[in-house]
Amino acid sequence: MRQAPEEKLSARGTPLPEVAAPVAAYVPAVVTGNYVYTSGQLPLANGELVAKGKVGADVSEADAAKCAEIACLNALAAVKGVIGDLSRIKKVVKLTGFVASDPDFTGQPAVINGASLLLQEVLGEAGKHARSAVGVAALPLNAPVEVELVVEVA
Repeated sequence: MRQAPEEKLSARGTPLPEVAAPVAAYVPAVVTGNYVYTSGQLPLANGELVAKGKVGADVSEADAAKCAEIACLNALAAVKGVIGDLSRIKKVVKLTGFVASDPDFTGQPAVINGASLLLQEVLGEAGKHARSAVGVAALPLNAPVEVELVVEVA
């Protein structure tokens, strides 16, 4: 019997968090047709950012990759909040990751791998996705990383 995504998350010691409360006038995720679009999710744990600042200056690449994983967990929580069960995910279509970067930092793909590897580990073939890893000057609340997902559901 195949293990449910939520069970895989718990087994790896990263259970799905509660849906992060929006920091402005938006909802965490929207369903349209067979797709779920998440709002950008930050690396929040218990309502607090796990790191702050620019990657390559204030936050290491390794710590930023962990932040991307946490932001992705929050995105999965937002998906679950609108579909009820992560087993309904047919395919992660697109992952977009934003990295608040020091001007000399060019390792955005390695940072966003934190999210990509989580999706593939937890969802298997359905977790393989198209992706963008974008360096930006700043993110909300001085977060080092922000992640958003587009997911096809059954």
